[in-house]
Amino acid sequence: MAQVTATATQSEKTSEKTSEKTASQSTSRLPKGCTFLPADWEAIASFWYPVAFSHAIGDKPVAVTLLDQRLVIWRTAAGLCVANDICLHRGVPLSMGMVENDQLICKYHGFHYNAAGQCTLIPANPDASAPNKLCLKTYPVKEAYGLVWTTLTGSADDPQALPELPEWTNADYQQILPDPIAVEAAAGRQMEGFLDVAHFAWVHAESFGDRTNPVVPKYSVKPTERGLNAQYISSVSNFPKSIQHRAPKDFQWLRDFTVFLPFAAILRVHFPNEGRLCILNAASPISARKTRLFSPICRNFDKDQPLEPVYDFNYQIFDEDREIIEAQYPEDLPLDLRAESHIEADQTSIAYRQGLAKLGLSKLYTA
Repeated sequence: MAQVTATATQSEKTSEKTSEKTASQSTSRLPKGCTFLPADWEAIASFWYPVAFSHAIGDKPVAVTLLDQRLVIWRTAAGLCVANDICLHRGVPLSMGMVENDQLICKYHGFHYNAAGQCTLIPANPDASAPNKLCLKTYPVKEAYGLVWTTLTGSADDPQALPELPEWTNADYQQILPDPIAVEAAAGRQMEGFLDVAHFAWVHAESFGDRTNPVVPKYSVKPTERGLNAQYISSVSNFPKSIQHRAPKDFQWLRDFTVFLPFAAILRVHFPNEGRLCILNAASPISARKTRLFSPICRNFDKDQPLEPVYDFNYQIFDEDREIIEAQYPEDLPLDLRAESHIEADQTSIAYRQGLAKLGLSKLYTA
């Protein structure tokens, strides 16, 4: 009997060591100074996020941050490259350097790195072979919708890497790229604000909402393979205040939300005369409570009109949202539905929170 007990104890010790090793390996992947809970970072690091405009990556390296990981992007003849933004010699950000002949060159001592991240030249000792450890951590990269996308732990072969916005490459649609918006709030809070349909009359009363029309008609939410779909029909016009007279009387506006967990959604607004406005809300989490929002837009109407009013209207709406989002507390999005009260109009946000919880994010709060 004593022998059985001893064997069980040894097994438990082995299991504990294995768990500790797994936890240590997981923690070792976290960026220095990570603001996320380790389990939350692991749960969302495999997804793809936009980090820059494609047109912004030219002949110089560009620094970005994703999920607390500092990255550098540079362009070669073969395409874009993304790597950790640090020279492994003396820790200088490689984004301070330059790109020559497809090589990323450190500003401090001129160390050269190729597209695979391998050091190819040490100018102070040109005949020396660079040690294998002088190799940058690189990441998969894709270009779509005018944006550069990457993932920290995901696969380049993921067939569902990016949100699906076929209108962007449809010749009948006009492509519009507003500037990114800095949000001092969690990506989950920003996403839920984008999906919310009960705030139009209150938050957007100056842009397109109507305080005399606050009622949210019943609408449906359905789970999908990658998130959820919500279709909301109401008489609230999507035209700016200055041109709301263009909306036919009694026109019913369909707003079709398609969510790609964890932090991307496409809103397709059905305008009069078969018009379609498509907005990609792609929240890129810089850290647990800092977000960079990209919002490519495409439409199949008013294509001959100036774009400046479109940009201004877009910035106005997101600024109205940002004021609320940055003021919310707790700062993180509660995934325990008992933590806050809910109403019937909250169906989309409830389903969104449930979707995030299924990804393995913390039940109480998450970024």
